[in-house]
Amino acid sequence: MANIKIPTPLRVFTANQAQVNVSGETVGAALNDLVTQYPELRQHLFNGAELRNFVNVFLGEEDVRFLDGLNTELSPEDNLRIIPSIAGGH
Repeated sequence: MANIKIPTPLRVFTANQAQVNVSGETVGAALNDLVTQYPELRQHLFNGAELRNFVNVFLGEEDVRFLDGLNTELSPEDNLRIIPSIAGGH
């Protein structure tokens, strides 16, 4: 099973788990498994069927948007990271 590292601000929706094991052969399937396990996360990650603009998902060191997006293939030993964009300042 692949796993997804959850950023600190979103851990409130995963019972404070920093990492969640997910199943799926693609990034999209893995994320769907994640939000099936933790439904409150869906609104923070997705806008309909698409990832929200400020949510970045990395497979290893690669942003999946520069691979095949949600169709990027996964193997069971892969590690995904969710990294929300941070904005602010004047």
